[in-house]
Amino acid sequence: MISFFSNIFGYVLNWIYFLVQNYGLAIILFSILVKILMLPLSIKQQKTLKKNEKVQNEMKILQVKHKGNPEKLNQELMELYKREKINPLSGCFSVIIQFILILSMFYLVRSPLTYMKKIDSAKIEQQITEVKEKNGEQNISKTYPEMAVIEYLKDNDIKENDMYINMDFLGLDLSKVPQENFSDIKVFIIPVLYVISSVVSIKFTTAMTKKKEDNKELRVDKENNENKEMDQEKMAAQMNKNMSLMMPILSVSISLVAPLGLALYWLVNNITMIIERLVLNKIFSKEEEENA
Repeated sequence: MISFFSNIFGYVLNWIYFLVQNYGLAIILFSILVKILMLPLSIKQQKTLKKNEKVQNEMKILQVKHKGNPEKLNQELMELYKREKINPLSGCFSVIIQFILILSMFYLVRSPLTYMKKIDSAKIEQQITEVKEKNGEQNISKTYPEMAVIEYLKDNDIKENDMYINMDFLGLDLSKVPQENFSDIKVFIIPVLYVISSVVSIKFTTAMTKKKEDNKELRVDKENNENKEMDQEKMAAQMNKNMSLMMPILSVSISLVAPLGLALYWLVNNITMIIERLVLNKIFSKEEEENA
Protein backbone atom coordinates (compact mmCIF):
# COMPACT_ATOMS: atom_id res chain seq x y z
CA MET A 1 0.00 0.00 0.00
CA ILE A 2 2.86 2.39 0.88
CA SER A 3 4.46 1.80 -2.53
CA PHE A 4 1.16 2.69 -4.16
CA PHE A 5 1.04 6.10 -2.47
CA SER A 6 4.76 6.64 -3.13
CA ASN A 7 4.11 6.07 -6.84
CA ILE A 8 1.21 8.53 -6.84
CA PHE A 9 3.24 11.17 -4.99
CA GLY A 10 6.14 10.47 -7.36
CA TYR A 11 4.04 11.40 -10.40
CA VAL A 12 3.06 14.71 -8.80
CA LEU A 13 6.57 15.51 -7.57
CA ASN A 14 8.08 14.71 -10.97
CA TRP A 15 5.56 16.97 -12.69
CA ILE A 16 6.46 19.85 -10.35
CA TYR A 17 10.17 19.13 -10.84
CA PHE A 18 9.67 19.27 -14.61
CA LEU A 19 8.28 22.79 -14.18
CA VAL A 20 10.86 24.21 -11.74
CA GLN A 21 13.92 22.03 -12.51
CA ASN A 22 15.02 22.02 -8.86
CA TYR A 23 14.40 19.14 -6.46
CA GLY A 24 14.30 21.31 -3.32
CA LEU A 25 11.86 23.80 -4.77
CA ALA A 26 9.75 20.92 -6.11
CA ILE A 27 9.55 19.40 -2.62
CA ILE A 28 8.50 22.75 -1.11
CA LEU A 29 5.72 23.22 -3.67
CA PHE A 30 4.68 19.57 -3.28
CA SER A 31 4.44 19.97 0.51
CA ILE A 32 2.28 23.09 0.14
CA LEU A 33 0.06 21.28 -2.38
CA VAL A 34 -0.43 18.34 0.01
CA LYS A 35 -1.35 20.74 2.82
CA ILE A 36 -3.92 22.47 0.59
CA LEU A 37 -5.45 19.12 -0.36
CA MET A 38 -5.58 18.13 3.31
CA LEU A 39 -7.22 21.42 4.32
CA PRO A 40 -10.83 20.07 4.21
CA LEU A 41 -9.81 17.31 6.64
CA SER A 42 -8.15 19.87 8.92
CA ILE A 43 -11.30 22.01 8.91
CA LYS A 44 -13.44 18.97 9.68
CA GLN A 45 -11.15 18.06 12.59
CA GLN A 46 -11.38 21.58 13.96
CA LYS A 47 -15.17 21.46 13.76
CA THR A 48 -15.18 18.11 15.55
CA LEU A 49 -13.04 19.57 18.34
CA LYS A 50 -15.49 22.44 18.71
CA LYS A 51 -18.39 19.96 18.90
CA ASN A 52 -16.54 18.05 21.61
CA GLU A 53 -16.16 21.24 23.61
CA LYS A 54 -19.87 21.99 23.39
CA VAL A 55 -20.94 18.63 24.87
CA GLN A 56 -18.46 18.70 27.76
CA ASN A 57 -20.97 19.88 30.35
CA GLU A 58 -23.45 17.19 29.34
CA MET A 59 -20.71 14.57 29.57
CA LYS A 60 -19.81 15.75 33.09
CA ILE A 61 -23.44 15.49 34.15
CA LEU A 62 -23.58 11.92 32.84
CA GLN A 63 -20.42 11.05 34.75
CA VAL A 64 -21.90 12.28 38.01
CA LYS A 65 -25.24 10.63 37.30
CA HIS A 66 -23.75 7.23 36.49
CA LYS A 67 -20.80 7.31 38.87
CA GLY A 68 -19.95 3.76 39.83
CA ASN A 69 -21.80 2.34 36.81
CA PRO A 70 -19.26 2.46 33.93
CA GLU A 71 -21.37 0.25 31.67
CA LYS A 72 -24.34 2.61 31.82
CA LEU A 73 -22.03 5.61 31.47
CA ASN A 74 -20.47 4.19 28.31
CA GLN A 75 -23.92 3.50 26.89
CA GLU A 76 -25.09 7.06 27.58
CA LEU A 77 -21.88 8.52 26.15
CA MET A 78 -22.25 6.49 22.95
CA GLU A 79 -25.81 7.77 22.58
CA LEU A 80 -24.56 11.31 23.15
CA TYR A 81 -21.86 10.90 20.49
CA LYS A 82 -24.43 9.48 18.09
CA ARG A 83 -26.92 12.26 18.74
CA GLU A 84 -24.31 14.99 18.29
CA LYS A 85 -22.69 13.12 15.33
CA ILE A 86 -19.31 12.94 17.04
CA ASN A 87 -16.74 10.25 16.37
CA PRO A 88 -14.49 9.91 19.48
CA LEU A 89 -11.84 8.16 17.37
CA SER A 90 -11.73 10.78 14.61
CA GLY A 91 -8.37 12.03 15.86
CA CYS A 92 -6.83 8.63 15.22
CA PHE A 93 -7.81 8.86 11.54
CA SER A 94 -5.62 11.94 11.15
CA VAL A 95 -2.68 10.17 12.80
CA ILE A 96 -3.06 7.21 10.43
CA ILE A 97 -2.96 9.57 7.43
CA GLN A 98 0.15 11.25 8.83
CA PHE A 99 1.80 7.85 9.28
CA ILE A 100 1.02 6.89 5.67
CA LEU A 101 2.44 10.23 4.47
CA ILE A 102 5.64 9.74 6.50
CA LEU A 103 6.32 6.26 5.11
CA SER A 104 5.26 7.16 1.56
CA MET A 105 7.56 10.19 1.46
CA PHE A 106 10.40 8.14 2.95
CA TYR A 107 10.07 5.59 0.13
CA LEU A 108 9.84 8.37 -2.44
CA VAL A 109 12.87 10.31 -1.21
CA ARG A 110 14.89 7.14 -0.66
CA SER A 111 14.34 5.95 -4.24
CA PRO A 112 13.54 8.97 -6.44
CA LEU A 113 14.65 7.21 -9.63
CA THR A 114 12.11 4.46 -8.99
CA TYR A 115 9.13 6.43 -7.66
CA MET A 116 9.70 9.90 -9.13
CA LYS A 117 11.50 9.31 -12.42
CA LYS A 118 9.77 5.93 -13.03
CA ILE A 119 12.97 4.44 -14.44
CA ASP A 120 13.10 0.68 -15.02
CA SER A 121 14.70 -1.20 -12.13
CA ALA A 122 17.06 -3.12 -14.45
CA LYS A 123 18.37 0.17 -15.88
CA ILE A 124 18.88 1.55 -12.37
CA GLU A 125 20.78 -1.57 -11.30
CA GLN A 126 22.98 -1.29 -14.37
CA GLN A 127 23.82 2.31 -13.53
CA ILE A 128 24.49 1.41 -9.89
CA THR A 129 26.91 -1.31 -11.02
CA GLU A 130 28.68 1.21 -13.26
CA VAL A 131 29.05 3.67 -10.40
CA LYS A 132 30.41 0.92 -8.15
CA GLU A 133 33.04 0.03 -10.75
CA LYS A 134 34.19 3.64 -11.10
CA ASN A 135 33.92 4.87 -7.52
CA GLY A 136 34.45 1.63 -5.60
CA GLU A 137 31.74 -0.41 -3.92
CA GLN A 138 32.78 0.80 -0.46
CA ASN A 139 31.84 4.36 -1.47
CA ILE A 140 28.28 3.41 -2.43
CA SER A 141 25.55 3.64 0.19
CA LYS A 142 23.90 0.24 0.62
CA THR A 143 20.77 1.91 1.96
CA TYR A 144 20.48 4.63 -0.71
CA PRO A 145 22.21 3.36 -3.88
CA GLU A 146 20.02 5.56 -6.10
CA MET A 147 21.39 8.63 -4.34
CA ALA A 148 24.91 7.46 -5.21
CA VAL A 149 23.90 7.37 -8.88
CA ILE A 150 22.43 10.89 -8.69
CA GLU A 151 25.54 12.18 -6.90
CA TYR A 152 27.81 10.52 -9.49
CA LEU A 153 25.91 12.18 -12.37
CA LYS A 154 26.14 15.55 -10.62
CA ASP A 155 29.87 15.24 -9.86
CA ASN A 156 30.57 14.37 -13.49
CA ASP A 157 28.13 16.98 -14.83
CA ILE A 158 26.17 14.38 -16.82
CA LYS A 159 22.92 16.34 -17.04
CA GLU A 160 21.66 14.74 -20.24
CA ASN A 161 21.17 11.40 -18.47
CA ASP A 162 17.47 10.77 -17.71
CA MET A 163 18.46 9.80 -14.14
CA TYR A 164 19.92 13.24 -13.43
CA ILE A 165 18.10 15.22 -10.72
CA ASN A 166 19.20 18.70 -9.66
CA MET A 167 19.42 18.31 -5.88
CA ASP A 168 21.39 21.48 -5.14
CA PHE A 169 19.23 23.72 -2.97
CA LEU A 170 20.56 26.91 -1.34
CA GLY A 171 24.04 25.45 -1.20
CA LEU A 172 22.86 22.13 0.23
CA ASP A 173 22.95 18.75 -1.48
CA LEU A 174 19.58 17.15 -0.74
CA SER A 175 20.91 13.71 -1.65
CA LYS A 176 23.14 13.73 1.45
CA VAL A 177 22.26 11.65 4.52
CA PRO A 178 23.17 13.24 7.91
CA GLN A 179 24.06 9.90 9.47
CA GLU A 180 26.57 9.21 6.69
CA ASN A 181 28.08 12.72 6.64
CA PHE A 182 28.80 13.69 10.26
CA SER A 183 31.90 15.64 9.20
CA ASP A 184 29.79 18.00 7.06
CA ILE A 185 27.98 20.31 9.46
CA LYS A 186 25.79 21.71 6.67
CA VAL A 187 23.80 18.45 6.43
CA PHE A 188 22.36 19.16 9.89
CA ILE A 189 20.94 22.59 9.04
CA ILE A 190 17.59 21.32 7.73
CA PRO A 191 17.11 18.61 10.42
CA VAL A 192 17.85 21.19 13.16
CA LEU A 193 15.36 23.64 11.63
CA TYR A 194 12.86 20.81 11.46
CA VAL A 195 13.38 20.02 15.16
CA ILE A 196 12.86 23.70 16.04
CA SER A 197 9.67 23.87 13.97
CA SER A 198 8.43 20.66 15.65
CA VAL A 199 9.02 22.12 19.11
CA VAL A 200 7.18 25.32 18.14
CA SER A 201 4.30 23.28 16.69
CA ILE A 202 4.03 21.10 19.82
CA LYS A 203 4.24 24.13 22.14
CA PHE A 204 1.53 25.89 20.14
CA THR A 205 -0.76 22.85 20.19
CA THR A 206 -0.13 22.24 23.90
CA ALA A 207 -0.86 25.87 24.75
CA MET A 208 -4.15 25.75 22.86
CA THR A 209 -5.15 22.44 24.49
CA LYS A 210 -4.21 23.64 27.98
CA LYS A 211 -6.23 26.82 27.55
CA LYS A 212 -9.29 24.81 26.53
CA GLU A 213 -8.83 22.32 29.37
CA ASP A 214 -8.43 25.14 31.92
CA ASN A 215 -11.68 26.69 30.70
CA LYS A 216 -13.45 23.33 30.92
CA GLU A 217 -12.16 22.65 34.43
CA LEU A 218 -13.27 26.11 35.56
CA ARG A 219 -16.82 25.47 34.31
CA VAL A 220 -16.91 22.00 35.81
CA ASP A 221 -15.67 23.17 39.23
CA LYS A 222 -18.50 25.69 39.37
CA GLU A 223 -21.06 22.97 38.64
CA ASN A 224 -19.59 20.13 40.67
CA ASN A 225 -16.53 20.36 42.92
CA GLU A 226 -16.71 16.67 43.75
CA ASN A 227 -16.03 15.40 40.23
CA LYS A 228 -12.35 14.41 40.29
CA GLU A 229 -12.35 11.56 37.78
CA MET A 230 -10.77 11.77 34.35
CA ASP A 231 -13.55 11.23 31.83
CA GLN A 232 -13.37 9.30 28.59
CA GLU A 233 -13.10 12.41 26.47
CA LYS A 234 -10.12 13.60 28.49
CA MET A 235 -8.47 10.22 28.13
CA ALA A 236 -9.09 10.28 24.37
CA ALA A 237 -7.64 13.80 24.18
CA GLN A 238 -4.57 12.63 26.08
CA MET A 239 -4.21 9.68 23.72
CA ASN A 240 -4.42 11.94 20.67
CA LYS A 241 -1.91 14.29 22.29
CA ASN A 242 0.54 11.44 22.91
CA MET A 243 0.14 10.21 19.33
CA SER A 244 0.66 13.74 18.04
CA LEU A 245 3.90 13.92 20.01
CA MET A 246 4.99 10.53 18.69
CA MET A 247 4.85 11.63 15.04
CA PRO A 248 7.44 14.46 15.33
CA ILE A 249 9.75 12.21 17.38
CA LEU A 250 9.47 9.48 14.74
CA SER A 251 10.02 12.02 11.96
CA VAL A 252 13.13 13.50 13.60
CA SER A 253 14.63 10.03 14.00
CA ILE A 254 13.98 9.19 10.35
CA SER A 255 15.27 12.57 9.11
CA LEU A 256 18.73 11.79 10.49
CA VAL A 257 19.02 8.53 8.56
CA ALA A 258 17.28 9.67 5.35
CA PRO A 259 18.32 12.02 2.53
CA LEU A 260 17.88 15.72 3.32
CA GLY A 261 14.97 16.00 0.90
CA LEU A 262 12.75 14.25 3.45
CA ALA A 263 13.68 16.64 6.28
CA LEU A 264 12.98 19.57 3.94
CA TYR A 265 9.51 18.20 3.19
CA TRP A 266 8.72 17.85 6.90
CA LEU A 267 10.14 21.29 7.68
CA VAL A 268 7.86 22.95 5.13
CA ASN A 269 4.97 20.80 6.32
CA ASN A 270 5.50 21.98 9.91
CA ILE A 271 5.65 25.64 8.91
CA THR A 272 2.45 25.41 6.84
CA MET A 273 0.75 23.45 9.65
CA ILE A 274 1.53 26.16 12.22
CA ILE A 275 0.15 28.82 9.86
CA GLU A 276 -2.93 26.68 9.19
CA ARG A 277 -3.65 26.18 12.89
CA LEU A 278 -3.24 29.88 13.64
CA VAL A 279 -5.65 30.85 10.86
CA LEU A 280 -8.25 28.17 11.63
CA ASN A 281 -8.11 28.86 15.36
CA LYS A 282 -8.66 32.56 14.72
CA ILE A 283 -11.58 31.88 12.35
CA PHE A 284 -13.35 29.44 14.67
CA SER A 285 -12.72 31.59 17.75
CA LYS A 286 -14.31 34.54 15.95
CA GLU A 287 -17.32 32.39 15.03
CA GLU A 288 -17.68 31.34 18.68
CA GLU A 289 -17.65 34.95 19.83
CA GLU A 290 -20.31 35.88 17.27
CA ASN A 291 -22.54 32.94 18.29
CA ALA A 292 -22.03 33.54 22.01
